[in-house]
Amino acid sequence: MPGRGEVLLRVEGCGVCGSNLPVWRGAADADYPLAPGAPGHEAWGRVEAVGDGVTDVAVGTRVAALTYNSFADYDVAAAETVVPLPGQLDGEPFPGEALGCAVNIFRRSEIRTGDTVGIVGIGFLGALLVQLATAAGARVLAFSRRESARHVAVASGAAEAAPLDADVADESCDVAIEAVGVQQTLDLASRLTRTRGRLVVAGYHQDGPRQVDMQLWNWRGLDVINAHERDPAAYVRGIHEAVDAVVDGRLAPASLYTHTFPLERVADAFESADARPRGFMKAVVLT
Repeated sequence: MPGRGEVLLRVEGCGVCGSNLPVWRGAADADYPLAPGAPGHEAWGRVEAVGDGVTDVAVGTRVAALTYNSFADYDVAAAETVVPLPGQLDGEPFPGEALGCAVNIFRRSEIRTGDTVGIVGIGFLGALLVQLATAAGARVLAFSRRESARHVAVASGAAEAAPLDADVADESCDVAIEAVGVQQTLDLASRLTRTRGRLVVAGYHQDGPRQVDMQLWNWRGLDVINAHERDPAAYVRGIHEAVDAVVDGRLAPASLYTHTFPLERVADAFESADARPRGFMKAVVLT
């Protein structure tokens, strides 16, 4: 049963995040065995029970939640990290943490109507950022090594989509968002950013140090923004705003959930997220 200030969530599903992959591969710094249900943190489902002191969410409410052990039938979350989902979203997957992350990155990118925005890396996150930037009135240039992902970028509103090694003009973007987490994409995003533009690091760089061209960064006077949040309240705010964005159409994630697996095949979900077969954008695990 949930403790004071907690809710018990009957999990409907959980997204597989790219940040989960090192743990699945066998990261040297991970503390194995992981807790049951770990490292699932993109959960949605229904409130099964509430602990003492919980008054803001009722049993039976469909919610997204910021939890960390949700590759499971049930998980427990702090009540303040639970976000109710409106009826318009009934039956739809809603990996809240992932959607909220895109909204938070978009906010910190400060994209304005008329901006030219380069988004380097079109996975699930990159495609969501294309949608948000396009809805804000920006002209989006998308870059991805995968042809299928470039098609998704155009379908999501990008004006152009090119390979990572395309011959593109330096300083062509008011804002460049790096959304992969590798050296190549960081280098490209840096080159794309105009003088006094914003370079936004959204990719999760988790495999060691990076090198940056400080001469370029200095000379152009770039604003370099690390768009990763670490305050749980910021995550939850992003999930709330993502609910609104999906309801009003600025975000349309349904077609991006390309690979679904039952809970007993969670290993296959990780396999697909790691291999990224043609057409892959996001794996979700359904209970």
